[in-house]
Amino acid sequence: MQTTDKPHILLIDGMALLFRSFFATSVFGQYFRNEHGVPTNGVQGFARHVLTAKQMMQPTHMAVCWDMGMHTFRNDLFDGYKSNRPAPPEEMQPQFDMAKDISKMLGWKNFGEIGMEADDLIGSMACKWQDEANITIVSGDKDLLQLLTPTTKIAFTKKGYSIYDEYTYKRFLDEYEIEPSVFADVKAFMGDSSDGYPGVKGIGPKTALQLIQTYGSVEGVIDSLHELKPGQQKKIEENLEMLLLSKKLATIHCEMELPIELNDLLIPSYTNELLEQLEQAGFGMTSRHARSLYTI
Repeated sequence: MQTTDKPHILLIDGMALLFRSFFATSVFGQYFRNEHGVPTNGVQGFARHVLTAKQMMQPTHMAVCWDMGMHTFRNDLFDGYKSNRPAPPEEMQPQFDMAKDISKMLGWKNFGEIGMEADDLIGSMACKWQDEANITIVSGDKDLLQLLTPTTKIAFTKKGYSIYDEYTYKRFLDEYEIEPSVFADVKAFMGDSSDGYPGVKGIGPKTALQLIQTYGSVEGVIDSLHELKPGQQKKIEENLEMLLLSKKLATIHCEMELPIELNDLLIPSYTNELLEQLEQAGFGMTSRHARSLYTI
């Protein structure tokens, strides 16, 4: 259970907020170009999202986690992993580095590792400090539900910059009737079209959840195949290799080595000098938003 006497870590899925912010305005042709003509709409929205979350959630510590390129260890496991996703629009290309730059300017610690996903960094940090701190994850990725614990909750982006769909450990138990840690087993059966892996063909979300509720895990279902209906047995037997592979793809890797201490994530105070630097760097909207939220 989360308590107020512990540090509160805010873990930000940087890429999720950057993409969300980019498409929220680019659909109207609004790119907020700087004096050099470079689009900044995604960056400005990302920073506004995080500043608002920081003001609402009052963390003591914060980390921003990033994907570092398209290729990860999951692509080595399965060529089709995320292969159906289009390349980012041209206007977004320069904003990846810009987002990390503005994050650094604001004193937020950026983390990313080639070959891993932001989810894996978030998961590793959540596991590392779950006994020392209360943790809030901000993202739009439902795969992160598997990270819920009594001290870790997830705020899923919903509308604008300040409305979230918040999941706690208790809410998940009430809705799914399984432990969050086996949510990846549900995904293994149902697959994920956005990530490009099929799971078991013919088994949808409802049946996948029922199987895990009854047998506890992918391995538990396999051990109890003789108890299933003939049709389900056949589907699983015909897709057994993909089922086991899908579980590996769906499972967040929570054992990354993190050579950092909790105090490295302390959030600094903002100053007029910093906000003036943001103005000079072409992030006037971000600077004005920061001023509106915090007394400098």
